[in-house]
Amino acid sequence: MNPIMAKSKILIVEDDPDILELLHFNLEKEGYQTFRTENGEQAVLLAQKHSPDLVLLDLLLPGMDGLEVCRRLKRDPALQHIPIIMVTAKGEEMDRVVGLELGADDYIVKPFRQLELLARIKAQMRGKNQPEEEQITSGSLSLNSITGQLRKGNKEIDLTTTETNILSHLMRHAGRIVTHSNLAEAVWGEDYPGSTDSLKVHIRRLREKVEEEPGHPQLIVTKSGVGYLFPADSR
Repeated sequence: MNPIMAKSKILIVEDDPDILELLHFNLEKEGYQTFRTENGEQAVLLAQKHSPDLVLLDLLLPGMDGLEVCRRLKRDPALQHIPIIMVTAKGEEMDRVVGLELGADDYIVKPFRQLELLARIKAQMRGKNQPEEEQITSGSLSLNSITGQLRKGNKEIDLTTTETNILSHLMRHAGRIVTHSNLAEAVWGEDYPGSTDSLKVHIRRLREKVEEEPGHPQLIVTKSGVGYLFPADSR
């Protein structure tokens, strides 16, 4: 059993008891330690108590819904670094966008295959345990790729796991165009079955944090129809 995975803790928030039990069984079999709950209020309490490595969060919950759970976790300085994978139904496209805007790192649509879910979880875990160089500096930006702490001049900025992985890849390839598919593969892995829609949302959030004028980006430049460019002389 992989020793890293054996230590990884996943909080499962799902109001369907059958799905909850199935997820618990399958993830425990893969070597993860799981905590389970069927409601949003308890999810926040469990996150505060156990500080999981990842939250698998259903959006349709009784009482406090998944979006509010996401909002509270991302507002908590002690928990905001935890990757969140939203679980949504096919008709919840707007909720997925809102969830990503709130800081969720990925989403998966019901019904999903076990292999697809594991691929998305492993992609997030891979980002957390990535053994690449820790400190990356380019121009006025200095990024700790492990903690997600970004310094721009005298300003400190907190990034989510996915935002950290996106920016670190762009900074490591400063001066070169990174295609949409290459960036998605670098962030989520080659087996990632998602679309570039979620990538665009994360890029927009990242620009709001690092650009002086998000509407006229100078650090994360779109190359229409191709991908993104982090200029080599960014300041």
